[in-house]
Amino acid sequence: MKIAAILILTLIFLASLAPVSYDQQSRESISSPPSKQFPLGTDDVGRDRLSRLLYGTRISLLLAPCAALVTLLIAATIGITAGFTGGWWETLSMRVTDLFLSLPWLFLFLIIRALLPLNTTPILSLILTFLLMGFLGWAPAARVIRSAVQQFRAADFVLQARACGCPEHRIWIHWLAPRLRGILITQFFLSIPIFILGEASLGILGLGVSEPMPSWGNLLRELTTAPPLTQYWIFAPVALLILVMTSFQLLLPSRE
Repeated sequence: MKIAAILILTLIFLASLAPVSYDQQSRESISSPPSKQFPLGTDDVGRDRLSRLLYGTRISLLLAPCAALVTLLIAATIGITAGFTGGWWETLSMRVTDLFLSLPWLFLFLIIRALLPLNTTPILSLILTFLLMGFLGWAPAARVIRSAVQQFRAADFVLQARACGCPEHRIWIHWLAPRLRGILITQFFLSIPIFILGEASLGILGLGVSEPMPSWGNLLRELTTAPPLTQYWIFAPVALLILVMTSFQLLLPSRE
């Protein structure tokens, strides 16, 4: 787990060391193989693949946690209020949650993203992609948080505190919030690899981050042309994506 955390931090550091800009073109080196100047070669317009891969890594490792934070805030608001207040609000919020859970999350995201304008600027497409994931991915975490709050609400220490006249806000601050912290952190780290993979899936379909802004999605899209296996450097985004996804999964046991 410590190795996974160190690896992710190392990748974030390396992503800030891109040799050149992601959109800089070398007209004399179009689709060139790996060399001293271009360790992963260049693409079909002469852009450095290594720089684009590092920029795409930077985007995913920085914005996926931001999307996960948006999801966590929405899920915590709905789950905590539903589990603690009960009544009609719990019934309504859980019905909405069940509706979101009944649809495949990525399928729902694809539909909504396809309904939005596709000819947006790269920066706007970047923000739009991760914001949509943040606003649509809250349902699983909300149900987990609501179940945890229900258990804590009926716990003996909460009933005893209420019997002693302890105000509700003090119960939350001193007893419930510390017990929910581990659950919230776990849900946060669970969401990050899901959003990274979600962006990659959208990019392959041409619905993610727009060119020339690099992301793992549009880098992986190049593989849809079935490149020869001898061009092993083209598969670098796949290897890095698998490495990052595995690292985040290894982080989860220490958060549970």
